[in-house]
Amino acid sequence: MNHQGLREKVVAANLEIYRSRLAILNWGNASEVDRDAGVFAIKPSGVDYEVLTPEMVPLIDLASGEKIEGDLNPSSDTATHWHLYNAFPEISGVVHTHSPNGTAWAQARKAIPCLGTTHADTFYGEIPCTRPLTQDEIESAYELNTGKVIVEHFKKTSLNPLEVPGVLVSAHAPFTWGTSAMKAVITAQVLEEVAKMALSAWALNPAVGPVESYLLDKHYLRKHGPKATYGQN
Repeated sequence: MNHQGLREKVVAANLEIYRSRLAILNWGNASEVDRDAGVFAIKPSGVDYEVLTPEMVPLIDLASGEKIEGDLNPSSDTATHWHLYNAFPEISGVVHTHSPNGTAWAQARKAIPCLGTTHADTFYGEIPCTRPLTQDEIESAYELNTGKVIVEHFKKTSLNPLEVPGVLVSAHAPFTWGTSAMKAVITAQVLEEVAKMALSAWALNPAVGPVESYLLDKHYLRKHGPKATYGQN
C-alpha cells in the first residue's frame, strides 16, 4: 500500500505546525485523507516533530478507523480525525493544535467573535466553541466523542465546515480543517492570529461587537465562492 506521497504531505504539515509554534514539544497533529484509496495518514503518537519521517506515519482505514499500515501507534486524536472525515466529506485535511491564544479562548469556553476583516477573510463568522463534553463522554471513547461534539455543533447551528473551517473544543484546544493537511495548518495559523487580535481588541474596547454583516460578506466572498475576485486567475 505504502502511499509515500500522502505520508510526505502529512510530515510536511506536521513540521509546519511545529515551525510556526502552533504546538510545542510533541503536542498537536495533522492528517490527510486519500478518499479514493479509503485511507488517511496521521502523525504517530508522542513522536517529536524533529525526528518525524514519512516511514513513521501510520495509515488508517477510513471505513473502520483502524490502523492498517505502520509500525508506530497513530495519534491519540485519531478517532477525532476519523469522525470528522466521515462527517464532513468536503474536507481532506485535519489539524489539531494547542496554540496559545486559540487555546485560551477554548479554555475560557468562548467562541472567537469576528471583530474585523482579518478574521472575515478566512472564517465566515465567529469561530465556534463546542459545548463541554460530559463525564460519560470523557470516560468512554473520549477522542471519538470529541469529534462527535464538533459535528453536533455544526449540525445544530447549520454551519458549513468549508465556510467555518475550524472550531474550539471547550476546555481543550482548536481543530481546523481544509482541502489538504497543509491548508488546514494555514487555517490554524490564521485562527491563532485572529484569536490574539480579538483578545487585544477586547482589552482596548470591551464593548466592541462583531463586524457588520455587509463587511463580513465583502471580505469573505471576495476570497471564497464562485464570485471570488481575490488573487490571480
